[in-house]
Amino acid sequence: MSEDKNKPNAVAVEAGKEYYWCSCGLSNNQPFCDGSHKGTEKEPVAFTAEKSETVYLCGCKKTGSQPFCDGSHEQL
Repeated sequence: MSEDKNKPNAVAVEAGKEYYWCSCGLSNNQPFCDGSHKGTEKEPVAFTAEKSETVYLCGCKKTGSQPFCDGSHEQL
């Protein structure tokens, strides 16, 4: 997974499996939630993979289509 917060994270997901994307940026397990948001107003975004594939999850946390990258990092 990418260490660069301004780039999307390419992640292989499995069909039918639920994932929790970190929306706060504090997780040590980016791009996934590890509970570090506790005490903040942010909550993880749950999603279930529709099919087994590689998806691009937002790293900058500015996407308008959470949890997926929409290119918002290009404007940073």
